[in-house]
Amino acid sequence: MKQHEFPFAEARGVRMLILDVDGVLTDGSIIMDNQGEEWKRFNVRDGHGIKLLQRAAIKVAILTGRSSGVVASRAHDLGIAHVIQGSLNKAEGLDVLLHESGIAQSDCVFMGDDVLDLPPMRRCRLGFAPADAHLPVLRSADWVSSHAGGCGAVRQVAEGLILANDAWSDVIETPYGVSPLDCGWDV
Repeated sequence: MKQHEFPFAEARGVRMLILDVDGVLTDGSIIMDNQGEEWKRFNVRDGHGIKLLQRAAIKVAILTGRSSGVVASRAHDLGIAHVIQGSLNKAEGLDVLLHESGIAQSDCVFMGDDVLDLPPMRRCRLGFAPADAHLPVLRSADWVSSHAGGCGAVRQVAEGLILANDAWSDVIETPYGVSPLDCGWDV
């Protein structure tokens, strides 16, 4: 799918982007050393996209099936207050997240990459996927990024949400002198 197919009208008024981690914020690789310590690689542009969303008054949350100190640390670095880890039943995890945040599922969008992510994707207003998501997720998504997980997919969805919510001028254009077209958005 192309960026111009982003569901701008449906994304207007979104209050929170909920993200899976492995395969969305990362490329899905899990690196473990001999001591069992886990390593993950995050994309700095995705992180900046999260910060831009926060400046646009759109909250970001994490809902992941695995538990990792690395995720807690990255969430803290990015100022993500709502983090649910170890949620093998993501429908239940979504309920906890919605209760904690006080935001209705109709005001949320979800980005995931595997079948575990389908329940929250289907319950939220919109479901997004990275380009390399598992086929059933690609088929269920309302929009698919042209970027793979951990390689700019989150940044791309962040920009789409910023555009949909009329925050581009304040959050990106005025401070950085960058238009939507400069970033590949033909709107």
